[in-house]
Amino acid sequence: MSKQPLIIFDTTLRDGEQSPGASMTKDEKVRIAKSLEKLRVDVIEAGFAISSPGDFAAVKAIAETIKDSRICSLSRAVRGDIERAGEALANANAGRIHTFIATSPIHMQHKLQMQPDEVLAQAVGAVKLARNLIDDVEFSLEDGSRSEFDFMCRIIEAVIDAGAGTINIPDTVGYGEPEEYGAMIGRVIAAVPNADKAIFSVHCHNDLGLAVANSLAAVRHGARQVECTINGLGERAGNASLEEIVMAVRTRHDLFDVETRIDTQHIVPTSRLVSSITGFPVQPNKAIVGANAFSHESGIHQDGVLKHRETYEIMKAEDVGWNTNKLSLGKLSGRAALAARLEELGISFDSKEEFARVFARFKELADKKREIYDEDLQALVSDVQTGSEQQSIALTHLEVLSKSGQLPTAKIAVRYRDQEHRAEAEGDGAVDAIFKAIEQMIDSGTELLLYSVNAVTQGTDSQGEVTVRLQKEGRVVNGQGADTDVLVASAKAYLNALSLMRNPGRLHPQLGGV
Repeated sequence: MSKQPLIIFDTTLRDGEQSPGASMTKDEKVRIAKSLEKLRVDVIEAGFAISSPGDFAAVKAIAETIKDSRICSLSRAVRGDIERAGEALANANAGRIHTFIATSPIHMQHKLQMQPDEVLAQAVGAVKLARNLIDDVEFSLEDGSRSEFDFMCRIIEAVIDAGAGTINIPDTVGYGEPEEYGAMIGRVIAAVPNADKAIFSVHCHNDLGLAVANSLAAVRHGARQVECTINGLGERAGNASLEEIVMAVRTRHDLFDVETRIDTQHIVPTSRLVSSITGFPVQPNKAIVGANAFSHESGIHQDGVLKHRETYEIMKAEDVGWNTNKLSLGKLSGRAALAARLEELGISFDSKEEFARVFARFKELADKKREIYDEDLQALVSDVQTGSEQQSIALTHLEVLSKSGQLPTAKIAVRYRDQEHRAEAEGDGAVDAIFKAIEQMIDSGTELLLYSVNAVTQGTDSQGEVTVRLQKEGRVVNGQGADTDVLVASAKAYLNALSLMRNPGRLHPQLGGV
């Protein structure tokens, strides 16, 4: 008996970007979208077109670039949002407008200040408007897991009649419990008279650590689309993790009568790309994509795996992309070889000058490292692109003196708007001294929320990828820097964060979501 298709709806570029500091440029979003297309994601939610000119441009660029995945834009159930989404998706090979309104009593009373009948009428009007603009419309009942059952059924029946082809019942605040949530999805499908005319979807948040469990329970009760993100990225505690959903369905095919079309060998490369661009490192013990996901320390486990892999491994590491991304390029490699590998990774450039900068940095890195990996290239490209942001503050010189028993001293020079600025400062550590020296020059008034160092690959010659999260007047930005010298990477990351703070066009003001 053939299995039913399970639609994988990736919202890394929309809900994932709602993680504080995880905003992305248009070019970075396109890079991730290309990787998701290689992964064979069914639907890519590219953004929230009404939220900012930058997000509109990103949705439009992705819609014009991606051909093998359906491109979606989120919109509230209001005319301006829906028309803006339709405009952004006008040139998509396959597009979808995803419109939503809150349906729980607490949201309707305190956020919307609307009566249920008003909410229903607005939902139906929104779906009809969207359906006049595009042939694929999804409707979401925000805070569905806390909505009243009878009202959910009323509104779902009405929006299906109005033209919605996908109905999403999200666990917006991560309140659901698998047995309860899965049963609710099954009850709704059974109770709505025209349920057979729509695909039912779930979008689960991870506030209680149950997003994947809730999503899978819903699938077993009839949901045929799961909304998820790479690495579980997302607002607050994140979303259901795409890699965990996909591999659970594939590994436990005895329990699930569904299958996805995901090319799982692209899971790890896509995970690394998203981590590199957003500056959110993957924890080592993260399922599927964590560095330790297929490692065995115990002697008993090692002996068992050597004798028969399946004694302690329920998946093959190579099936999700581990050990398939070693790059045999070095300092003697030319432009053509590098360009070909970058193209395979879904990385393209707007100009020959940008590629020239990447090639120059590649040569520098090849002189420092004997082995170069795809992760190195992704970090390198992100570093070059973030360093070339308009109005960026560029590091030109760094000297750090650190001795036992003495406070470290940092001397730094930066270039901003064709002028060089220098400063020197002491600090409690080398990194603290660097940041204080930068602040002597700039006096940004920002608050440091996070300083994180992540080794891009194994070995002492690995690039250090540093994330610096700054906050000022409610704005939160992540800056990234990569270098084989962690102190240089730290200075780059701090300067990059300051550049982004000075360039609000990159920031992503969120209007809400499911």
